[in-house]
Amino acid sequence: MANIAFVGLGNMGGPMAANLVKAGHVVRGFDLSEQSRKAAEEAGVKAAISLAEACQDATVIITMLPKGEHVLSVWSELKPSVASGTLLIDCSTIDVDSAREAHQLAAEAACLSLDAPVSGGISGAAQATLTFMAGGTQAAFGAARPILEAMGKRIVHCGGAGAGQAAKICNNMLLGISMIGACEAFALGEKLGLTHQALFDVVSTSSGQCWSVNTYCPVPGPVPTSPANRNYQPGFAAALMLKDLLLSQDAANSSGASTPLGATAAALYREFEAAGHGGTDFSGIIEMLRTK
Repeated sequence: MANIAFVGLGNMGGPMAANLVKAGHVVRGFDLSEQSRKAAEEAGVKAAISLAEACQDATVIITMLPKGEHVLSVWSELKPSVASGTLLIDCSTIDVDSAREAHQLAAEAACLSLDAPVSGGISGAAQATLTFMAGGTQAAFGAARPILEAMGKRIVHCGGAGAGQAAKICNNMLLGISMIGACEAFALGEKLGLTHQALFDVVSTSSGQCWSVNTYCPVPGPVPTSPANRNYQPGFAAALMLKDLLLSQDAANSSGASTPLGATAAALYREFEAAGHGGTDFSGIIEMLRTK
């Protein structure tokens, strides 16, 4: 079992760290939030009051932070003191350029590194069913895989440095687009007099089927576990979907890719957040689309 430092114990990081404890690892966690530290401690994580304390004697360091600038700040702080050969894993969702810069910092410290963003949301983090999209060397992926398997069900090596972030950005752009399509279809069905169940029974078994309908249906009733049945409590908050869509548009602009539907999805989620719904589940955008 490994000595693991986990930096970032929020809604995703906290349960992920707890699952590492359940798998038998020794986990020391750090977060700027005292509340997050206490919650993690109740789940068996040894809470640290500083980054240095959390990472002392760690053979694996995992970060789960909001933005690329936060990841780079932490990895830069670690660089002078981290032991060579330490495995650094970033599970945040950040831009590809920042991910590649983090890999460079790790290389300069003679450490293995992996960018490994996740899909599956808060429930996946709690149930250890996350999908990890990993970017880095085969050596880093091989070393990280047993650690990631304690937190997720599917581990995919997507390529070299930054490839995990690239895959996550592409996946979530498609998710945002498909959710808007699902919402528009159900909103149109309502206008045409269809019941939610009737439309679901057709779409979920026909050519329109997709995860946004079959697993995360944006209207109450057909899929009892979807946030639509809980007044759109997240789940996956609209503000996080907007973050990922904006990352996709930054990547599209820098690479010269054409993503008109991605751009439209980003504009719609920006409008939804601006109206005060950033904390609503991203499937709740159906309520805005009904009135447009």
